Amino acid sequence: MISVNDFKTGLTIEVDGGIWRVMDFQHVKPGKGAAFVRSKLRNLRTGAIQEKTISWWRESRKSANR
Repeated sequence: MISVNDFKTGLTIEVDGGIWRVMDFQHVKPGKGAAFVRSKLRNLRTGAIQEKTISWWRESRKSANR
C-alpha cells in the first residue's frame, strides 16, 4: 500500500484491478478534511486515460514494474 506522498509522475500503480501509470497529479490539502490526490492515469492494458481522486485511506499498490 502506498500513501499520497508517494505519488510521482511516471509511477505505475494498481487501482480497482487495473494497472495504471500516473501521467499528472495534484496533491490537495483541503482546509477541512483529509488530504487526497487528484490524478490523471493511463491504463497500461487498454491505453484509456481516466481522472481519479485517490484518498490516503484507499488501497493502492505499487506495481513491480516502475
